[in-house]
Amino acid sequence: MSVFFKNARSISSLVLIPVWQETIGPGAFERDLCVNSPTGSGKTLAYALPIVHVLSTRAVRCLRALVVLPTRDLALQVKEVFDAIAPPVGLSVGLAVGQSSIADEIADLIKRPKLQAGICYDPEGSPAELQSAVDILVATPGRLVDHINSTHGFTLEHLRYLVVDETDRLLRESYQSWLPTVLQMTNSNNEGLLNSKSSLYSVFGSLRTIRRCGIERGFKGKSYPRLVKMVLSATLTQDPSKLSQLDLHHPLFLSAGQRRYRFPEKLESYKLICESKLKPIYLVALLKNLGGEKCIVFTSSVESTHRLCTLLNFFTDLPLKIKEYSGLQRQSVRSLSCSKTLKAFREGDVQVLVSSDAMTRGMDVEGVTNVINYEIPLYIKTYIHRAGRTARAGQTGRCFTLLRKDEVKRFKKMLQKADNNSCPVYLLPATSVESFRSSYTSALEKLKEAVESETSRKRKVGSKAP
Repeated sequence: MSVFFKNARSISSLVLIPVWQETIGPGAFERDLCVNSPTGSGKTLAYALPIVHVLSTRAVRCLRALVVLPTRDLALQVKEVFDAIAPPVGLSVGLAVGQSSIADEIADLIKRPKLQAGICYDPEGSPAELQSAVDILVATPGRLVDHINSTHGFTLEHLRYLVVDETDRLLRESYQSWLPTVLQMTNSNNEGLLNSKSSLYSVFGSLRTIRRCGIERGFKGKSYPRLVKMVLSATLTQDPSKLSQLDLHHPLFLSAGQRRYRFPEKLESYKLICESKLKPIYLVALLKNLGGEKCIVFTSSVESTHRLCTLLNFFTDLPLKIKEYSGLQRQSVRSLSCSKTLKAFREGDVQVLVSSDAMTRGMDVEGVTNVINYEIPLYIKTYIHRAGRTARAGQTGRCFTLLRKDEVKRFKKMLQKADNNSCPVYLLPATSVESFRSSYTSALEKLKEAVESETSRKRKVGSKAP
């Protein structure tokens, strides 16, 4: 198994060992797994390693493992993990995400046979056999449904493993009803679906995965070989009505501790009490005090992200490169812009990333030493996912939350839901706050002009639209 760990970072045995025991060990994938573990504890490797280990002995290539994630960047991140451990044992990993060319994806996912020169083929005969070019597919829900509905030769007939990462978010948002679609496609009892999708199920010729219903190995009333499911999150729901959507088989709940909500082991939390009207100055003073360490600043919305980032860049005496990780642009532009921004942040060319919650859940950026909540999150779940961008894989990290005096009580009550009563006040030198007052006035004026300019530009674009 040394090949699997060759490129792996330090990972937490809290999640890896129990999952390994229930998959490759004595558990032998007998039950579906629900994994609740802190951010940065190695959940991706916890499911990637067993899947790659089992599939490494496969004789024929076909799509046997599907990993579904809520965002494009998360999917890219997980594919990197599989790319490090799957190719050395002869497995191919595919990617299906939005905001990219579906034609290029089809070329990567479906293997078309080479027609021999000089041979005449009957145009009315059987269609040329299509085969899967990948063993493992990492996908976002919307693009997955696109391939199911439109890509000739794409089939889930042979699927053995379904991983739902960031489960609570994927269950909360419908994403084109991807889950019922996938479960239907892998259910051998639904003859109507098989007949209506006959073109999808005939392209593999003699290669068949026959799921029989019976009582083999205790799977009464279930298909066998069954579809094994693994669902994971740092804040995994235990609500039966929500988990029932997944049709889990004797689910086993694995947690890294007694509590449902857990913070990274080496995370330090602080609160910074601010004067309401001077909150941006406190943020600027904090950023300067942190001395250029890599930081993520969280806001509550895309609009707040954009305005705050614009304002921060108007502080000419703040010697930091600050970028936003935002969804304001058009989808195609956003994809390229966000990828470039994230790359620059990872490489250290950008020191501060301003982001909304929707854009960074689960993201793993090495070297993030500080997370700053510019706006207090509404829920403990959100706080945990924000804080989890630092102190990952056994590293140390700090989470700062900027609060008005009237927010302190609510914040304390929220942290108690995770049994966290240790969040001391972080004191900034009074001189550092005062030193930015004059530049704050100038920055506000420039922000006002920038907002007016953007509003005017949007109106002109809107007036030209048909």
